[in-house]
Amino acid sequence: MKVVQDKAVFLVGDVVAGFPSPAETYRESPLDLNRLLVYRPAATFFVRACGDSMMGAGIQDGDILVVDKSLTARDGSIIIASVGGDFTVKTYRIDKRGSHWLVPANSQFRPIALDETSDFSIFGVVTAVIHQYVHEPVRQGGIESDWLG
Repeated sequence: MKVVQDKAVFLVGDVVAGFPSPAETYRESPLDLNRLLVYRPAATFFVRACGDSMMGAGIQDGDILVVDKSLTARDGSIIIASVGGDFTVKTYRIDKRGSHWLVPANSQFRPIALDETSDFSIFGVVTAVIHQYVHEPVRQGGIESDWLG
């Protein structure tokens, strides 16, 4: 993966989800999204989520998932897996009896039971979700906006 950085992106500070603070007018150091989201570059890949089976876990259709294939999946890990040759993102669960499951985060979908006969493999553990609010801003009069169009 080749990373090209045209401009430094600066972390300006924290933002309060309440009343604004006038003290937040300083700049911190540049923020490198690769350093923030990718711990092991050689073991990391990105996939785009399709569908809504993981909405309850904050994963929406179109989100980019950061996946680390060097991590070991544990009970409760959100993983990328192959089941019967199809890729899926689900929560990996091990119940009290030791049975393994792939559990969606949407009640409209059913959990997938796994056993020794299952055609199943884990490709990696999801470490971050990138969710964009604006995908293609509209440019009008030199101002970028998604609501002016």
